[in-house]
Amino acid sequence: MASPPERQATDYSSAGVDADAVEAGLAGLVRHVRGTWPAGASGLGAIKVGLGYFASVLDFGGIGIAVCTDGIGTKALIAQMMGRYDSVGIDCVAMNVNDLVCVGAQPITLVDYIAVEHAEPAMLEALGAGLAEGARRAGVSIAGGEIAAMRDVIKGAVPEAGFDLAATAVGRVALDAVNTGAAVRPGDSIVGIASSGIHSNGLTLARRVFFEGAGLTVEDSVDGLGETVGDALLRSTHIYVREALDLLASAVPVHALAHITGDGFLNLTRIEAKVGMRLDALPAPPPVFGALQRLGGIEDAEMHRVFNMGIGFCVIVPPEHEARAIEILGGEGKACQRIGRVVEDAQERVWIERAGLVGRVGQGFVRERAEA
Repeated sequence: MASPPERQATDYSSAGVDADAVEAGLAGLVRHVRGTWPAGASGLGAIKVGLGYFASVLDFGGIGIAVCTDGIGTKALIAQMMGRYDSVGIDCVAMNVNDLVCVGAQPITLVDYIAVEHAEPAMLEALGAGLAEGARRAGVSIAGGEIAAMRDVIKGAVPEAGFDLAATAVGRVALDAVNTGAAVRPGDSIVGIASSGIHSNGLTLARRVFFEGAGLTVEDSVDGLGETVGDALLRSTHIYVREALDLLASAVPVHALAHITGDGFLNLTRIEAKVGMRLDALPAPPPVFGALQRLGGIEDAEMHRVFNMGIGFCVIVPPEHEARAIEILGGEGKACQRIGRVVEDAQERVWIERAGLVGRVGQGFVRERAEA
């Protein structure tokens, strides 16, 4: 088992992802996209939930249609390095349906898009098997898709094995049941469901730390990891549809649902209510996060800005319904517990008490004493 030395501090920007530049560039794109929206607040195709939330909701003759799109990012490179393509389809489904349920929608179907450097039949079949397994877990169909062979555009970690995988998912929600977190109040309980690992965010930083910085391969392990680096990074994103739909079908008032992806717990601030979140009971993160932080010398603030840190999905409920919510959410087998509470805060900050951090959207996390 390898025990590489600790490395100099690494962050997302030095790994090649400038989140601030992406955010700045997004403003111009969004301006044009908004110009396509139908005028007025009603009518066929009127947008009830638009840009910035986990999924959009449109009014189709009184029926709420939820839609979102996402992909697996640079997890595709891990699959290539492992020569294993039968699980990332699950990630592709998960990244979409986990967003759909955040607006209270039941996912129905999705269409996929696969761009390849070389149309290798065995790889495509394996990707299809993963998509089908993800669809089974989410209870959705795959209505169609597209394969594009683009040798001059798509390159990967292994010659001739480059690919990208994304999808668009569709769900249904009653217009009077659309959930954007407007009901959240100070004192509400924040319940977190465990992640299965890194999921599908932050893999660029993880690859930089493990493979470039520490000089490891996907077959290597490190102290405390308990598995190979490749297995840890390739583990599929958990699909939270069953947990979320079970809770939504119960008598528990669900004030908000949040998929914890890129930006970590700052995803909680997407909700409509102008409140803060104090996370005072987070469980210890899985070993892969400790290995990443140690080998990369990554600051606590950066870890919490980039990764889910062991919690993949959150729901917010009134405190008197907390125990019942935990019972229902834990019924599908994933660890589940109260991780914090909602507090009054017009600045909509998120506190990570175990690390002494406080964060805001667009600013990331800093040490709380520095914020003060």
